[in-house]
Amino acid sequence: MAELGRILFLPGDGIGPEVMEEVRRVIGWLDRRQMGFEVHEDSVGGAAYEKYGTPLADDTLAKALEIGTVMFGAVGAAQYDTLPFHLKPEQGLLRLRKELGLFANLRPAMVFPALAEASTLKTELVEGLDIMILRELTGGVYFGEPRGIEELPDGQKRGIDTQVYTTFEIERIARVGFELARKRGNKVTSVEKANVMHTGILWRETVKRLHEAEYQDVELSHMYADNCAMQLIRAPKQFDVIVTDNLFGDLLSDAAAMATGSLGMLPSAALGAPDADGRRKGMYEPVHGSAPDIAGQGIANPLATLLSFAMMLRYSFDLDEEADRLDAAIGRVLDKGLRTGDIMQPGMTKVSTSEMGTAVLKELDASLS
Repeated sequence: MAELGRILFLPGDGIGPEVMEEVRRVIGWLDRRQMGFEVHEDSVGGAAYEKYGTPLADDTLAKALEIGTVMFGAVGAAQYDTLPFHLKPEQGLLRLRKELGLFANLRPAMVFPALAEASTLKTELVEGLDIMILRELTGGVYFGEPRGIEELPDGQKRGIDTQVYTTFEIERIARVGFELARKRGNKVTSVEKANVMHTGILWRETVKRLHEAEYQDVELSHMYADNCAMQLIRAPKQFDVIVTDNLFGDLLSDAAAMATGSLGMLPSAALGAPDADGRRKGMYEPVHGSAPDIAGQGIANPLATLLSFAMMLRYSFDLDEEADRLDAAIGRVLDKGLRTGDIMQPGMTKVSTSEMGTAVLKELDASLS
């Protein structure tokens, strides 16, 4: 069996281990077709805190840096809310993104035909929706300094978070956006708040300059983040590629998710800069989070995680055919009316996490006949 590549599994907390198990089953299916992967596993988030006393152990980070391709579940749970800030589960995820240099977060929002009526928006607004939200992932307010909470002389406290971007950071994410658009609908919407934020002014100026110098063949427009949030609900199909900063990308991608019917249907990829061989470090994860309220019940939707794995096949291993096969299998399962609780519709068949995974595997088998 030819070994295609190495993957580090970090299932994390909540429903993370449950949905990641369905990825293991798909990898097993690929193994049986002589497509071998060497899978390693470790802990992150709350699970890592319980095991190592930190949300991301140094050895785990070293493993991620060495392997370079990470399949990530989810982090977070209420029992960790009172931990010091640097020990919160989310800090493990942020550190991974930063240390691996994963600056480009790809979050597709695509509506499968069978789920068009599952959206809370009118069917005609979302039918055929296919948006790529490109979020800058290693800069901005989540990493800027100074930050913290300080005591004031009058006894009050003041919280400080700093929004910081450099020309280099903006140019490299915008370049990814333009390149993505050339392979899609050739349209980029750059989103910021240039009307009230200096980083927004720099963002708009930098994107404009790059566009004029290298990408005049791509249609470019600019939009304030608050208007973009409204437009995603009013007329989402006007967008092709949205490129934006860390904070706005975090918010807008969740808004776009609800147009698709559920957070349980939204995958993501976080990619770094290409190395000398043209390969990028990558981390792939569902957008839905750890959902601790349903953890352990076997009812979580695994499809966002499986779609994230399809992105891994595409972007880290150049297996476009197998990625397309997995995406198509998921589409056929939905066409046949199988639904987990988060996307349940009248007249459909409700299934568990593992039953959904089994249905996808059956469709993968059928795709070979």
